[in-house]
Amino acid sequence: MAVGLALTGMSGLATAQTWDMPLPYPDNNFHTKNTRLFAEDVKKATGGKLTINIHSGASLFKMPEIKRAVRTGQAQMGEILLSAYGNENAVFEADGVPFLAVGYDNAWKLYQAQKPVLEKLLAEEGIKLLYAAPWPGQGLFVQKEISSVSEMKGEKFRAYNAATSRLAELLGAVPTTVQYAEVPQAFSTGLATSMLTSAATGVDVKAWDFLKVFYQTDAMHPKNIVFVNQRAFDGLDKASQDGLLKAAAESEKRVWEASKKEAEATVKALGDNGMKVLKPGAELQSGLEKVGATMVKEWTEKAGANGKTIVDSYNKM
Repeated sequence: MAVGLALTGMSGLATAQTWDMPLPYPDNNFHTKNTRLFAEDVKKATGGKLTINIHSGASLFKMPEIKRAVRTGQAQMGEILLSAYGNENAVFEADGVPFLAVGYDNAWKLYQAQKPVLEKLLAEEGIKLLYAAPWPGQGLFVQKEISSVSEMKGEKFRAYNAATSRLAELLGAVPTTVQYAEVPQAFSTGLATSMLTSAATGVDVKAWDFLKVFYQTDAMHPKNIVFVNQRAFDGLDKASQDGLLKAAAESEKRVWEASKKEAEATVKALGDNGMKVLKPGAELQSGLEKVGATMVKEWTEKAGANGKTIVDSYNKM
């Protein structure tokens, strides 16, 4: 059915269309809330010619399957955590490198530096980037207070992409790949004992049920990207294309501000639910930054010419 819809879009007919859009996150997540607003805006902006059918909570495709589903026309649109696809191309994980771009202002600069390269790579797969949506700054969730990275040795560290797997290794921890929806179960069964993620994720999974301490590091702001199958996009009439792009631009602006508010609210929520919310001590901070510097160097080398282009552009901003 989804492929049939994509083919209808390719015909260029100005008939009303319904597109499928798989999302990896649940309805209570701020990204999903924003994407639903985006879908409403698209319907209005296209005069009802385009309806986006949201499939949240990995109900249609799981995160690792979404990009391929859109590329092959099984779904017309999708949203993914970009850095989760770092194994396909190192450019995808630029914003997942700890301490490369700390804080929202630097995260935006990194996105601007990354965007031209990212758009070109996605275009080669028949995918059009619509907008990017940042997560709040990533922090360290642990069972007890620690004063140095050496205390992470042997921890079962939840990894969700190549960068967090490497981070675990450099911390002396054991990387354990756990998808978003599986986090509570992984911690309750002892499969994972620590993680680096946002306070927003911590609230979503009720981290206070299995962890005690959150260190605010704002190590990086990984981004979700919202994208569309290029052939499906090309099949829309010009007015609908313009309406979709306008809604995307508005959604991007809205979600960056929403992310900042989410960061404040969810950090507070962690504390309200009994977690200790702390800033890293000097020794711990120094150790984390040292690990980060190693990862930035490794990533730049792995990403090759594209990595150099992104870092050089970022450093000039």
